Amino acid sequence: MTINRANVSAIAEDLYVWLPPKRGWGLANCGLLASETTALWIDTPYDPALAGEFLAASRRLLPAGVQIDRIVVTHANGDHLWGAGVLPDAEVIATREALEHIHWEPTPQQTHSLLTNSDPDSPLGGYLREHFGVFDWSDTEPVHPDTVFTGELEITVGRHPVQITSLPAAHTGGDLMVHLPHQRAVFTGDIVFSSTPEQPGDHPSHWAGPLENVIGACEQALATGAEIFVPGHGPVLDRDGVHGHIAYLAYVRERAHALHAAGIPALDAARRVIAEQRHPELGLPERLVLTVAAEYRHLDGSPTPGILDAMSEVAVVARELAADAAGRIPRPRNGG
Repeated sequence: MTINRANVSAIAEDLYVWLPPKRGWGLANCGLLASETTALWIDTPYDPALAGEFLAASRRLLPAGVQIDRIVVTHANGDHLWGAGVLPDAEVIATREALEHIHWEPTPQQTHSLLTNSDPDSPLGGYLREHFGVFDWSDTEPVHPDTVFTGELEITVGRHPVQITSLPAAHTGGDLMVHLPHQRAVFTGDIVFSSTPEQPGDHPSHWAGPLENVIGACEQALATGAEIFVPGHGPVLDRDGVHGHIAYLAYVRERAHALHAAGIPALDAARRVIAEQRHPELGLPERLVLTVAAEYRHLDGSPTPGILDAMSEVAVVARELAADAAGRIPRPRNGG
């Protein structure tokens, strides 16, 4: 996969955004804040090849001799963190709570081994190869933050202030947002997965929740007064776009609570929400399995599964949806 320069664009003074050319798992947005003396990345691409593309594009935008010496990571999912290895001397900044998520996810090389050795005919193996097989972490070492914090952290990039705020558990247990007051911009990380009529996005996948916290984080981003919102995935939004995403989250939350109250198991509740097709323009509807399951855990105290167990359920539902689309009858759905 290659990223051409057209995907790196200026959105405010000295602020650039790198938007992958298509939607899908692992294709996260990244930011570059430049100055005459230093520069900052906000998130990184998923693997060294993509990170190298972003680095080359970033260097073309910087004055001679200016280095990218800091990286703020909005959360510890690999598609926002693992590309930091292309800048080995840069300071990586994350929340203290992000460390727990780093230990929960497989390392880059473990993920590479899983992709290489999984059974392509199994639901999980086939799904992983289809959606993650384009990435290469065979030589990617784990990335660990150099600086962790809780609460608020303010830094400067040249003359530009950067306000970094840790958030209650939402997309993961260690999210943050980056507010650039001079540019009137916020990088939300994955508390927002955006979509517009011109550029449809994907359904969010939330690992922690509850959705009340995700909605609250969106409202906190709006409360900065910013006009530009760079989501973790999908097109850049204005304020109306963020309000639209809040409405999506409120819908999923209402349905999850209603189905939980009716005694419907989490997996079958996700199937029902998917079947309602409230947002047919969004890709990867099987990711609702993760979001609904996370909401259920806050309602009934059920334990957090391992990441492979969670993804196995996603893969099963994706196979069912593919069978439905092909006109075949999938396996019986108990309680669905």
